[in-house]
This record gives sequence, C-alpha cells and structure tokens, in this order.
Amino acid sequence: MKEVSHNNQRKIAVINDISGFGKCSITVALPIISHMKLQCCPLPTSIFSNHTGYAHYFFDDYTKHMREFIRNWKELGLEFEGIATGFLGSKEQIQIVEEFIREFRTEKTKVIVDPVMGDNGVLYPTYTADMQREMKKLVSYADILTPNLTECCFLTDTPYRESGWTTQELYEMAEKLSAVGAEKIVISGVVMGKQLGNVVYETNGTKSIIRSKRVAQERAGTGDVFASIIAADCVNQIDFTESVRKAVRFIKECMILTDQKAIPPEDGICFEDLLPRL
Repeated sequence: MKEVSHNNQRKIAVINDISGFGKCSITVALPIISHMKLQCCPLPTSIFSNHTGYAHYFFDDYTKHMREFIRNWKELGLEFEGIATGFLGSKEQIQIVEEFIREFRTEKTKVIVDPVMGDNGVLYPTYTADMQREMKKLVSYADILTPNLTECCFLTDTPYRESGWTTQELYEMAEKLSAVGAEKIVISGVVMGKQLGNVVYETNGTKSIIRSKRVAQERAGTGDVFASIIAADCVNQIDFTESVRKAVRFIKECMILTDQKAIPPEDGICFEDLLPRL
C-alpha cells in the first residue's frame, strides 16, 4: 500500500484560544491565514462563547486535552512550515507549547511568537510571576517575535512609559529581545504623537520605524490580525519590513471601515470586507 502523506500543502499550526464571537485569536487567524494561501491548523488552548471584554462569557479550559490533541497530530506525521502562538492562559500551557515546538520544529519551520501578556503598561489579571518567567523561556524559541510595547518592557525588564521613547531606546530594547533568540522583531503600538510606531528590527542589521496615523478607537483583536499577517507572510517568504508595512496599512483600513459601520469596539474589526487586499 502506498504511504499517504498529509504534508503536500503548506500549513501553520496556530496555538491560541477560540472565541465564537468578538473577532480575536483563532477566529481571526483562520480566515486570514487561509486567504493568504496556507492551511491553518488550530490547536485550541480554551474555548470562549465570546472573549472576556464582554460583561459575561462562557469559558472552557482546554489544557487537559492539549497533549492528546498533539499526540494525534504526531501519529498522522504532520509537519508545519509555521508555528504561531498567541494568548496562553497558564504556566502549563506555555510549557506544552514549548514541548510542541521541540517536537514539531524542523529546518523548514518558522516559529512566530506573539507574547500576549498585557497592554497599556499593565499585565493581564491572569498573568502570574511564574507565567512571566515561562514566557521569557518561550520567546527564546521564536524566529519572529511580535510584542506590543508593554510586553516588550516586561520581557526586557524595562520600566514602562506610554510615550517619549527615543529611537535609540526602542532599538536597544529590540536588540535585547533578539539576543534571546529571535532573528526578527516588531514592537507594535508605540505612541509617537498623533501616530503609532512599529519598531522593526532584524539581526541582519535592518532597522526601521513604520508609522501610521492613529484612527478611530482601540478595538479588540487587532494584535491577532497583525500577528496572523506576519506569520503567513513569513511562511510565504515575504520581506519582513514589507510584511509589517502591509499589516499596519491593512489594520488602519479595517479600523476606518469598522468605525463607519458603527461597530462596538469589543466586536473587533471588519477585516472580512478587505481580505482581498492581502
């Protein structure tokens, strides 16, 4: 009998939660990565009826199932061109992700870590000191790292401030992160007057700050949209700086459209309308 291969299509394993409503995490990653001509293989960490930004939600922790889920992938002989991680809810989940990367990473695999830890200078309430320490281990596996400014400060033990950063300070923080292992880093959401800056840093010497005018109000899930585009472009071998520029432009266009539709901020952004632009 001819041996069957399940690896004739390029694919990305996306390790994150699933929210049935409120566009974020896997709910965002799956359509974006699929549209960018890659198979998205979700590994759920938890299931939500809707994300925690709403007044009430149903939640089911998937930690106890993750290793069995992974074992079945291994038995199928699955291989991944990309592994992308998002929000992780416990120290054990972070450790499971580390195990997954060690088990499935090959020379063709790119690991994209979005170290979802906090925002606006504050860690999320669920984030413990043990989780911080474990996340610092996880980022050492990354080829690409996509922290926001808050997460960058916590990962580099740098005091947070909302604005007033010099270009040199931002590049120095990115360099500290690269010393841990990542070849490519983008620090998102740096306030620069009426603009938001995205600090691009590569170990090959490429450095730049991609700025975009701030539009509308903050919305849920924009970080997941950003990381999904970066992950897909990485596997598609798109230049990193160009990929960041594309993601910034796409999110800005989505924010403007979403504001026009009077969508509540917790409902995320209307990216579906603009997918052809990716």
